[in-house]
Amino acid sequence: MGVYPLQKALKKANESELDLVEISPNAAPPVCKIIDYKKFLYEQKKREKIMKANASKVVLKEIRFGPQTDEHDYEFKKKHAIKFLEEGAKLKAFVFFKGRSIVFKEQGHILLLRLAQDLEDYGKVEQLPKLEGKRMIMLINPKK
Repeated sequence: MGVYPLQKALKKANESELDLVEISPNAAPPVCKIIDYKKFLYEQKKREKIMKANASKVVLKEIRFGPQTDEHDYEFKKKHAIKFLEEGAKLKAFVFFKGRSIVFKEQGHILLLRLAQDLEDYGKVEQLPKLEGKRMIMLINPKK
């Protein structure tokens, strides 16, 4: 290959029955290649498909607590949280405040911090407990 002016490049592409494809239009001078355009598109789609297949999909699992969750329920839900984190899923733990239970915000905050402390061997806290409307939400990423 070599560097050709546009007319010569077009002539060369026609002679070899291939297409002149502009690769980098912003360069000075613009960069073009003489290739089979349909084959180029096919290989580009193939590369994109492989990239998409190799991309990891993030699974988000949720665990819901009440502000006055008792010990047995807490332990039961903690076991599920551990299982989710070991499987590599992201965990969204939240305390849902119904009606007037919003006065127990501190209890919900303490509950989520306790959960974060119990799960520190399995995951890392991405977002500390934060009140959003009637929910206090905390996100935990799995440890690799």
